[in-house]
Amino acid sequence: MPLLVPPDDSRPESVLEDAMASLTAAMADPSRIRILCALMDGRAWTATELSTVADIAPSTASAHLARLLSRGLIRCVSQGRHRYYRLAGQDVASLLETIMGLSVPHAAAPVSRTPARLRLARTCYDHLAGAVAVSIYQSMVDSGWLNADGSALTTRGRQQFAAQGIVIESSTRRKPCCACLDWSERRFHLGGAAGAALLCACEQKGWLTRETGYREVVITAAGQRGLQRLFGIRVPGE
Repeated sequence: MPLLVPPDDSRPESVLEDAMASLTAAMADPSRIRILCALMDGRAWTATELSTVADIAPSTASAHLARLLSRGLIRCVSQGRHRYYRLAGQDVASLLETIMGLSVPHAAAPVSRTPARLRLARTCYDHLAGAVAVSIYQSMVDSGWLNADGSALTTRGRQQFAAQGIVIESSTRRKPCCACLDWSERRFHLGGAAGAALLCACEQKGWLTRETGYREVVITAAGQRGLQRLFGIRVPGE
C-alpha cells in the first residue's frame, strides 16, 4: 500500500510545525516570560534592567535574551555604548496578551486576582488597556466613533480624533484600527494605530503618567476630568 505522506521532513507542514515548536520552546521558561512581560510596556530595556525584573543574574539574562532574539520575539537596538531590548512588534504583544488571557483560570463566576492598579489602567505594548481602556472603547462604539466590530473609525470618529489632536501615524503597515481583547476584563479595548495614537495623545495632554519598568498607568486629575468630559466615564482617584 503506498504511503499517503512522504516519510521525511520535507513537507511544508513539517517545516511549519518545527518552527512553531521552536517558537513556543523559546517562550517556555518563567524567566523569559518575565522578560517578555516587562517589555510589554512598549519601551526598550537594558539587559541589566531585565535581569533585575526577572530576578536572575546578568549572565543568565544575556543567555535568555539571545534565545528570544534568535526566535525573533525581541529586537536589540544599539545606541552609543548601550544596547536596549524591546518586543519585536505588535504581533508579539498580541500573542502575549492572548496567552495571558488563556492562562487565567476560567470559572462560572471568576474572581480576578489581577492587581487593582494593573487592572484599572496599563499599557498593552503601545496602546492603553485595562478597565479604563475598555470603557473608552465602549463609549466610542456607543457614540458612533467606531464601526460595530471596531475595525475602523467612522467619519465622526475621524473628526473627533482630529478635534482632540489625536494623530494616527499614516506610514505604517499595521492595522489602522482594531478591537483588542483585554485579558483582565475579557472585553475589547482599542488597538492598532488608532489605539497607539490615543495613548500618545493622553500622555501629551498630561492625562496619564507612566513609570519606566512598569505597565501600570496612573490617570491624573486632569485625565479624570478629560475622560469624563470626552467619553463620559468616571475614573476613581488615587
